[in-house]
Amino acid sequence: MEFTNPLVYGIPVFIAFILLELTYSKTHGDEHLYQWKDLMASGFIGIGSAILAPLFKLVFAMVLFEQVYELCNPYVHDVRQNILGYQSFGFAWYIWLLCQLADDFSYYWFHRTNHKVRICWAAHIVHHSSDNFNLGTAIRNGWFTILYKPLFYVWIPAIGFPPEMVVVCLGIEALWQFQLHSVYVPKLGFLEKILNTHSMHQVHHAQNLEYLDKNHGGFLNVFDKIFGTWKELDENINVKYGVSTSPDSYNPLVILTHEYKDIWKDMKKSDKLHHKLMYIFGPPGWSHDNSTFTVRQLQKEQGNGQHKQIPFPIKTKNKRFAK
Repeated sequence: MEFTNPLVYGIPVFIAFILLELTYSKTHGDEHLYQWKDLMASGFIGIGSAILAPLFKLVFAMVLFEQVYELCNPYVHDVRQNILGYQSFGFAWYIWLLCQLADDFSYYWFHRTNHKVRICWAAHIVHHSSDNFNLGTAIRNGWFTILYKPLFYVWIPAIGFPPEMVVVCLGIEALWQFQLHSVYVPKLGFLEKILNTHSMHQVHHAQNLEYLDKNHGGFLNVFDKIFGTWKELDENINVKYGVSTSPDSYNPLVILTHEYKDIWKDMKKSDKLHHKLMYIFGPPGWSHDNSTFTVRQLQKEQGNGQHKQIPFPIKTKNKRFAK
C-alpha cells in the first residue's frame, strides 16, 4: 500500500497562511510581527528544506525504515515473531493512532536532544534564531537535522509499523508544528490539558531563562509533563523570542552555520580531548573553565535567587536576554 506524504500538499498551504498572517498583521497594527529581511531569510531556508527533504528525509528515511522493517520481518528472520510474539501490524485505524503516538514520543526525544546536545543544537538553532514568532519562522528549519532525525524513528518500523505509515505520520506531525507558530490563536480550553498548543510553543521559542528548554512536544504535551519539561505561558511575563547566541545576520548561510563555527572556536580553548568532546556533545553553554553556563546551571541559580551574578550561556555580552 502506497501513501503520499502530506507535506507535498502542505507547502502551498504554508505559503498561503504565511501571506494571510502577514497581511493581517500589517493591517491590524502588528507592524513588528514580521520583518522583511527576516522573512526573506526564513523563506530562503524554507525553500532549501523543501528541496532537500525529498533527497534526504524521504529517500534516506524510507531506505532506512524499509531495511529495518524487512530485517525484522517475520517472513525473513522471524525477529518480531520470536522476540515480540506477533507479526507485522496492518493498516487498521487504531494502528494509525498508535503509530502517531509512537511518532509523537520519538519527536519529543528528537526535539529534546536538539536542545541538550550541542552538535544537534547547532543544526536546530536555525529554527530558533529569529527574534520573531510567526508562521514565517515555522519554515526556518535547519538543513542538517534531516541527516540524523530518522534515527530517532527507526524503532517504529522495527516493531512492525509499515514504513509508509511512519512517513505519513511524520508529515502530519510537521503540519501540526507549522500552525503552532502563531500568536493569533487563543488558548484552547480543555484541549490545553492534552495538546501542545500555540501558547505552549511560544514558551518554547522564548529566550527568557525560566522558559528555556521547555515544551518539546509534537501533538501532545503529555511527554513534557511526564519527563519534567512542561511549562505554561505566564501572561504576566514579557516573552522575548530568539536565542542568546544570535547569528546577528540575515544571511541564510550564516544562520545555517554560525553555531558550528562557535563550536570550533570553543574546542580550541582547551587541549584536553575530554573538553573538546564536551564542546561537541555536551549541553549548549557547557565550558571547561566556567566562563559560560548551561541552561540547567542557570535555572538552578535562578531558583536560588542568584542568576544575575552569572552570565548567560555562551555569548555573555549579548544584551537581548530578558531578565
